[in-house]
This record gives sequence, structure tokens and C-alpha cells, in this order.
Amino acid sequence: MVMRLEGKVIVITGGVGLLGIEHAKAVLENGGAAVLLDIDKIGLLKVQDQLQNKFPGMVMTLVCDITSELDVQYCLKEIRAKFSTPTGLVNNAAINPSVEKNSDKFSRLEDLKESAWELELRVGLWGSYVCAKIFGLAMVQEGIYGSIVNISSDHGIIAPNQALYRIEGVEEDSQPVKPVTYSVIKHGLIGLTRYLSTYWSKNRIRVNTLCPGGVLNGQNEEFLKRFNSLVPLGRPADPSEYRGALVYLLSDESSYMTGATMVVDGGRSVW
Repeated sequence: MVMRLEGKVIVITGGVGLLGIEHAKAVLENGGAAVLLDIDKIGLLKVQDQLQNKFPGMVMTLVCDITSELDVQYCLKEIRAKFSTPTGLVNNAAINPSVEKNSDKFSRLEDLKESAWELELRVGLWGSYVCAKIFGLAMVQEGIYGSIVNISSDHGIIAPNQALYRIEGVEEDSQPVKPVTYSVIKHGLIGLTRYLSTYWSKNRIRVNTLCPGGVLNGQNEEFLKRFNSLVPLGRPADPSEYRGALVYLLSDESSYMTGATMVVDGGRSVW
């Protein structure tokens, strides 16, 4: 087996989320050390136990509010003490109301509260900026040729198709929608990528965006039928199907790639 990330220390924000765990597995299976940051202490303990058994000594979990510079600076100190200065960062943390499963609160455009806008952008954009600044600057200062991957979405390059979430018999002004904040954040991450990729280009810090498409995660049959009809490959992704793309962006295999947007969405954004 080729250890494509051997010797690398990769920080993953939103580490206990569905894709956060998959990102960690991708790093670990390719010989890297994975540091998972999240505000969910209990979730981190569960993930730590799950991964540590298979990858002893290569997993680190830290409770962290990524919107706090003090928190992130503390995490950098702890990571250096256990491993070394990180060589890679995956900005994965986000607030993502799962309207397709009707399991979370959501806000229509005309009902969105200022507090919700501020919180979601603070986590999705400010938090990504804080982590990129602190971990990226640490790489620069130590001469590390690092890689930052911002996790956007196919909704970072296309608008949500709100018909996917429609519920028959519900009044129009009460229909669930993918919130405007989600689109703003995912588009914004692509802008952050492009800015940072040129800002640190002389330091050889590469910054790219990964745009996943829909992920199979217990959605109901009606939603999947609608979704599948919009995707050329005719299905959502299995959560594990983004591992290869992430490893490529973090590894030296993509050494001439920066400022780019890699879309892995089954072709959805083509139609």
C-alpha cells in the first residue's frame, strides 16, 4: 500500500460530522496523522475511540470553537506538542440544516433572522478564515509546503433546486428550502481559496476547494427519487467516495494545483 500522506499532520475541523469522520479515515488510511477539531466533546470521544483502535498514536481530538482565535491558537500549541506543526488543514466545519430529512430547523429567505445569518457565517466563513490564518501562518513561518482544502459544495457553484425539498400540501410560504446562508458560505469559501492561494503562493502553501455533491445519509425515498433524476450518475455519493479526492489535494500528487475548485458531484452541476 502506498502511504500517500506519510509524515503529514492534517487538521480537520468539524471532525465529528458525517464527512469529517470520512476525511479523518482518508488521512489515516494513507499514513497521515489526523487531528479532529469540534465543539462536540462527546462526539469527539466516540470518534477517538473508534479511530484510535485501528490507528494507534495517529489520532488526536481537541474540543475547539473555531470562531475563537484563542481556541485555535491553543490547539496549534497542543498539536505541536504531540506531533509537529500541521502540514495540512481541511476546513470542513459548517452549520448545515438537513432539510431533505426535515430533521433540523430551517429559514426561508423572508424569515431569516439576523442572529442565524451571523452564527452560520461566523462558523462557516469566519471560522475557516481563522483556521487558515493560524495554521497557514504556522506553515509559512516554518517553511512547510502545506496544503489547505476548503470544503465547499456543489451549492458553491450552483443554486439549490428548492423543488427537491418540496412537501405536497404545505403552503408556499411554509415550504422547506435550503437556506440562503448555505449558498453564501459555500460560494464564499471558493473566494477564500482563491485569495489565499495567491497570498501565500511564494510560500508554496497550496489552497484548493473541494465541492462534494449530495451524500447518502438516510434520506427518504421521495427525496432520493427527485435527487437521482438531477444527477447524471443517478445517485448520491456514499460518504466514503470523497476520500480519494481529498487525499489527492492534501498529497504531493497535486503539487502544481492551487486556487482550483474540484467538483465531485456525480455530474449534477453539469445539467
